[in-house]
Amino acid sequence: MESASRGAFVSASTCSKADRGRIKISCCKMTYKESVANGAVDGFAKPSKVERLHVRTPLVVNEKMSSVLGVEVLLKLENTQPSGSFKIRGIGYMCAKAKQGGARRFVSSSGGNAGAAVAHAGKMLGVETVVCVPSTTPVFMQKKLKSLGSHVVVEGSEWKHADELAREMSSEPSSIYVPPFDHKDIWEGGSSLVHEIYEDLGGRPPASIGLSVGGGGLLLSVCRGLEAVGWQSTSVLAAETEGADSLAATLGKGELVDLPEITSIAKSLGANRVSSAVLPQARRLSIGSVVVSDKEAVEACGKFLVNERFLVEPACGATLAIGYNKNLIPARLQGPLVLIVCGGNIVTPSLLQEWKAQTDAQWDDFST
Repeated sequence: MESASRGAFVSASTCSKADRGRIKISCCKMTYKESVANGAVDGFAKPSKVERLHVRTPLVVNEKMSSVLGVEVLLKLENTQPSGSFKIRGIGYMCAKAKQGGARRFVSSSGGNAGAAVAHAGKMLGVETVVCVPSTTPVFMQKKLKSLGSHVVVEGSEWKHADELAREMSSEPSSIYVPPFDHKDIWEGGSSLVHEIYEDLGGRPPASIGLSVGGGGLLLSVCRGLEAVGWQSTSVLAAETEGADSLAATLGKGELVDLPEITSIAKSLGANRVSSAVLPQARRLSIGSVVVSDKEAVEACGKFLVNERFLVEPACGATLAIGYNKNLIPARLQGPLVLIVCGGNIVTPSLLQEWKAQTDAQWDDFST
């Protein structure tokens, strides 16, 4: 096993349970049970004020998309967050809150945007971070997590194997498991996105907000924000790709649906099932499902790169596809329409070219 110093790669296959337990710090003497007894939240004491780790992102008019759709289109540029995606809002809030309550180690099981957010939060807060990932996680992403100071533990060939290990490791005293999307603190922190839109629009409600859905963390964050600012009349366009459309299946049946497998290239949307909190929320607000092909998502990424000079992954492209295709919005939508550019870390210029060839997506250096 390689050194367990801060930022080391560790293979769980060569890491004993005893060794795994050493990947921690011990400056907090409060155990989980003791913190619960002291009025804790998720095992840690309630904080007085939570440190903000995200930045306020721009809300900008996109003339091209406005012209295509015939309504005003505004882009919320969450791809400019320090962690590369919107995830730092909710996960940053949860981590900062946990640290103030006594947590001294964050454990995550995401090799993607959630893992990057946890790693960034750990670096900002000075808290040790462990990210368990499956062997399929791209090497460049593992290196990025390491560069942020996280211990990277490779476990199994599927996410569920890495997640099992992360949950096991988080049982150590003063450690906390940070899920990718399914936690009320993540939704609370993520709702700040809507508060910013509210302030930027001077309280004028948009007709709809378009966003990408994987497990439902961004969706639930936005819904919580809409209710908080009194925008219950604003609908949500929830975008997914074919083969990762667990929300569409769930809304169609009116009950939680587990996808047998994820076949889309938009791996950041690869949750086999959305959060159980989604259906109750869908009964209170208008949530419409938009499902696009991998080709449409990749084409949107390519056009967005050429037109706006931003590189995002296909999970984000699912939402951007709405801006390039009038058939994907309700016929009576008046606007304004806000599209959340959620960002993404698992993308490189070469990967985008691979996806272009794989899906037969079309764009050129002068795409509009």
